[in-house]
Amino acid sequence: MSLIMFLSANSRLSYAELAEKLNLSVNAVHKRIQMLIETGVICKFTAKVGQLGANAIVVFVSGTSQLGSFQDLPAKMKTHGSIYWLAEGGGKFLYIGTFLRNLSELPYLIDFVKKEAGIPEPKVGIMASANFQSSLKLKPADLILCDLDYRIIQSLKDNSRKAVSDMALELGTSAKTVRRRLNRMIKNSLIELGLEWYPDKSNDILTLLDLRLKPDAEIASVPYQILKKYSPNTLFYWSFANIPNSVTFTLWTNSMNELQSLRENLEKESCVESAVPNILYKGYIFNTWRDHIGEKS
Repeated sequence: MSLIMFLSANSRLSYAELAEKLNLSVNAVHKRIQMLIETGVICKFTAKVGQLGANAIVVFVSGTSQLGSFQDLPAKMKTHGSIYWLAEGGGKFLYIGTFLRNLSELPYLIDFVKKEAGIPEPKVGIMASANFQSSLKLKPADLILCDLDYRIIQSLKDNSRKAVSDMALELGTSAKTVRRRLNRMIKNSLIELGLEWYPDKSNDILTLLDLRLKPDAEIASVPYQILKKYSPNTLFYWSFANIPNSVTFTLWTNSMNELQSLRENLEKESCVESAVPNILYKGYIFNTWRDHIGEKS
């Protein structure tokens, strides 16, 4: 679980760096990653223009679907162009992750989800940007991507763990230049290094837990405190600018008993009003406009 979390945040972390974070041997980390790849939990390591570089707004839409079948749903979601993630939960509950270019696209997204996903009353969460404060410290020039930057991102698009030497050979430049440009993009959040992973391929239980905090809870610090306290079962969370007391946590447990115990403990927290879990059964990942930024026509 922790390995997936670290790779989701930065899929270029070396085996040695991961081993140090996880207090494991390099060989053990390597074997674990290979096993996750072979079993289909990890599909590929990815790179795309970062949220700051793309000016992307992350919006999550969720709700209970009235569709009789989800057989054609993934193909329909894929056609939208801004939907990058679809997850099916119990009771026909759906989670849909999107990247919008601007908020003027939001009404059209909601209409699309209502019609194609069959969700008459969707919950819409506009994700609070974790990079906003850091972007205020950057100069406009720090947010500019050059042609080589885009080419580096394209080179890493489907294999973000590719060696710098291989990229340099492919791009016709020096390894030193590639390393310098890549480090700059990482530092300024201009590149997003993650992975495509499919939890339904594993034997563990993945759950999205909608946590409602009490009105007097400190929204700026409480979610992180909960994440830290209940790690490694809590992988990460999403908080929403338009729903300040609502937080969605991703939980990974080995059994239903462990999940139930985790939920009960969370509900006992003084800052928590309610904790509603929804087990995920199937997930899909789609390419969006962000994956094509910088491509040559």
